[in-house]
Amino acid sequence: MLLSFDIAREAIPEHDEWHTHEHLPERLSIPGFVRGTRWVALRGQPGYFVLYEVRQLATLTSDAYRERLNQPSPWTSKMMPHYRGMTRGFCSVTGSFGFGLGHVGLLMRFKPKDEAESSLRKWLLEDALPELPSKPGIGSVHLFERALTPELTNEQRIRGADAGIDWALFVTGYSQDALTSLAHADLATGQLVERGATGVLEAMYRMDYLLTDRDVNA
Repeated sequence: MLLSFDIAREAIPEHDEWHTHEHLPERLSIPGFVRGTRWVALRGQPGYFVLYEVRQLATLTSDAYRERLNQPSPWTSKMMPHYRGMTRGFCSVTGSFGFGLGHVGLLMRFKPKDEAESSLRKWLLEDALPELPSKPGIGSVHLFERALTPELTNEQRIRGADAGIDWALFVTGYSQDALTSLAHADLATGQLVERGATGVLEAMYRMDYLLTDRDVNA
């Protein structure tokens, strides 16, 4: 599950406290949630990116998850109105190369033209992405594609309707300069557009917090 959003400036300190000490532990205690990471923008928009990894897509439609979304805690209900421009996608991992998570990440969101979907996927999975983790400063790269449409829940009713995510690329590493170079060369917006991507949005993030189900269970 990929989420990107802004938070009203005056609410940022409380948001980060709530997200760290209540929201992430709550989500990672739901069966099937494996890891959650919060990222803050170094360049580009929106200001926040959150990635939840789950054992299977069915986790995101499970009764346990829907119960939390439809019965938000008092603190969650207080924070939801401070969200701005939420996009939220339930995605399959179409391709994953390299290992681990670096502390900096390049996120690129876009939508393929219908007639270019197959060729764009082929170029990414066979040509553009496999060799990236071997480059200095880069650790892993992942291609996500929309798989499910999230249902409307009480949390969303409080904060307002969410936009969706079609495709996304997420590259992580240990060098911001390396990821910046990547965004200007191998994965430049023009490269993606030339092969059929539309509405390309690109931003650079630093990891702000990470939590796993093992941490919560311990």
